[in-house]
Amino acid sequence: CHTSGMLTPNGKEYAQKIPREELTHLILKLLQAWKEPLFHFNQHIEHHQELPDDSLSKAKQISNMVHELKTGVEKVTEKMQSMGIISNSLNGMASSEGIGLSISNEANMMSDSDFIHCFRRDSNKVQSYLKILKCRILPENSC
Repeated sequence: CHTSGMLTPNGKEYAQKIPREELTHLILKLLQAWKEPLFHFNQHIEHHQELPDDSLSKAKQISNMVHELKTGVEKVTEKMQSMGIISNSLNGMASSEGIGLSISNEANMMSDSDFIHCFRRDSNKVQSYLKILKCRILPENSC
């Protein structure tokens, strides 16, 4: 996976020990890491004539959802900063330059099944990290 080089916690216990700010940064970093590969994946599958239109629209829908999620996390981050929950040190870190991520051709060279496996793995991480972050910010949710 093209994101394998990113340092991410192994398991929920370790993720719970990461400070809010770092966890937020990690979420943004993972979401940004998929922007370009998803774009290339969509271009790749558009050329497969044998794929049903439903598959093509689902792939585009996933890309749009990742973009919307990243935008939503950025807005939550801004709100957390304005409330003093986290510092302003995350400003400008949502771009691939700001997070020090160089997207290689590795993501573009993966087989479709490997690509989907990696995407699912990272999606599950993002989901877990968001749940942990939510519980830290809103502890009344009895997490």
